[in-house]
Amino acid sequence: MTGLTHLDETGAARMVDVAGKPVTRREAVATGRIAMSREAAAAIREGSVRKGDVLATARIAGIMAAKKTADLIPLCHPLPLARVTIDLTLHETGVTVTATAATAAQTGVEMEALTAVSVALLTLYDMAKALDKAMVIEDIRLLSKTGGKSGDWKRE
Repeated sequence: MTGLTHLDETGAARMVDVAGKPVTRREAVATGRIAMSREAAAAIREGSVRKGDVLATARIAGIMAAKKTADLIPLCHPLPLARVTIDLTLHETGVTVTATAATAAQTGVEMEALTAVSVALLTLYDMAKALDKAMVIEDIRLLSKTGGKSGDWKRE
């Protein structure tokens, strides 16, 4: 119909059949940011947020989310993740989250990396919302992907 892989010839949604695709090593990197007040960022940096270790909790949440992507995003294939890393960079007015997901599979891990970033950012919001309800989650995007039929891609 439109050439989109998640639509059949009638336009109905479907899970893509990847059975005939070779297993290859794949990796994806995604990032996003949460902007907040200087005071909220300072409290996170100092470890004085009442709910506990904000950065450690966000890191664990991101890893857990990557592992649950197929349960959250319709039509995603469940993947055997070989590695998920969550890097958190604290700034004067926010936190940048970067997630890397890797697998050896028949389909890519872009959604896992993006889901990891999104949930880590939501967790940061939840942990610090008592300090700053005006925080803004922004600029969630894929930075790169490797492997698969379409090959490597990197944001310029």
